[in-house]
Amino acid sequence: MHPRVSLHQVAMVDRETGPFLQFCCDIGVQHATLVSPRLLQANERDGAREAVQHGRIAVGCINHPFALHPDLERDSGIAARDLIRVIDMAAELGAPSIYLITGGRGRLSWEQAATRFAELLAPCRDHAAARGVALLVENASPLTVDIHIAHTLPDTLRLARLAGIGLCVDLHACWVEADLREKLAEALPLAGLVQVSDHVPGDRTTPCRAVPGDGAVPLEAILRDVLDLGYTGLFDLELVGQRIEAEGAELACTRAAHTLSDILTRLGA
Repeated sequence: MHPRVSLHQVAMVDRETGPFLQFCCDIGVQHATLVSPRLLQANERDGAREAVQHGRIAVGCINHPFALHPDLERDSGIAARDLIRVIDMAAELGAPSIYLITGGRGRLSWEQAATRFAELLAPCRDHAAARGVALLVENASPLTVDIHIAHTLPDTLRLARLAGIGLCVDLHACWVEADLREKLAEALPLAGLVQVSDHVPGDRTTPCRAVPGDGAVPLEAILRDVLDLGYTGLFDLELVGQRIEAEGAELACTRAAHTLSDILTRLGA
């Protein structure tokens, strides 16, 4: 398995963290993205700590929902308090970064919500830097407007710069954008993670991800651009939705990891 392949826990979020990490090891994946709601449970954290301490796998990133309860408009500081805890967990597990779902905007305009996100996040930036953990914000489908404000790659880059943090580039959310290579060239210097999946035209539910190679996303061409533009980090498989469930997460994740590994090997990553 190519050493830059990572697998996101969301594909098996019903499985405890320890067994999920063991599955990654069993199929040869060396890195994983974990989800903070599970890690905030003590027994889940123990499973992750044991796997990392025994050298079986590395935690490449942690996914954390920021101002979800309540949203950006109504948050009173709870989001920052919870993120501080996740930063400390990331440092303990050796995870180099945390990528954030911002939370919904409430009644705020985009600009107001972006400023509010930066304000709420401010107490966390110095703490993250002191613990050696990078904070990232991802671009996500506009169908997630209830929990996130950054959808196009330029908007997400604008938000990251405003907040003084980095980027998680989700190719599933931006592969259809115009001038994608040019946008990637501007975004990738701030990128701490690139996420990979496919999309089958006609799928209109959310989430609607597919195993790489099963859909219409020209992944090899895009990944060639990503590599040519100098990105040196992990490629994270974020697989979730009806197609993944119908096939079975274990089989879908195994196929996806091998497909992505083969692409990266062909491209000389």
